[in-house]
Formats: sequence, structure tokens, C-alpha cells
Amino acid sequence: MKSLKQTKEILKKYKPILKSKYGVKEIGIFGSYARGEASKKSDIDILVNFSRPIGLAFVNLSFYLNKILHKKVDLVTNRALKPQLKDKILKEVVFI
Repeated sequence: MKSLKQTKEILKKYKPILKSKYGVKEIGIFGSYARGEASKKSDIDILVNFSRPIGLAFVNLSFYLNKILHKKVDLVTNRALKPQLKDKILKEVVFI
């Protein structure tokens, strides 16, 4: 199982590709990985904001993140966060 530090290092390494290919403006980790509570069964919760509309490429980005992290990723945008969870998530997110 990867640690938060290892996950951050991978995302940092691939951030230029994420920016150029998918228009990623910001990317961060939240949930059990950010809190240091992840188990082998945990997915990686990732919050992403874009510099441009990407449409269906969002699905491709999710697959790409699964591939580079070797773990299931739950990808969400700031706009898609449920209002009742938004404040909690934004307080714990670790941006790369």
C-alpha cells in the first residue's frame, strides 16, 4: 500500500502531463489517504479542478490515474462535491 507521501510524489511527477493532456489546474488528495487512515482496501479520493472544460476526457483521466497509482481512484471536481461534505473535504485536501 502506498503512503500519502508516495502518492503525492507520483502525482507530482505526472503533474505536467496532467496539466497538458487533461487541463488539470489543481489536484489534491482527500479522504482516508489524506487523514493517514488508508487500508489496503481503500481507494484514493482525488479532487481535481480544470483550466478548461474536458468533457468525456474526465473518464480517461480517471483511468489514467488508476494506472499510474496502481490503485482505484475516486475522482471528483470541486463543483461535484455534495454541499454537506464540501467544507470537510476542502479542509482536509492535500494539494500537490
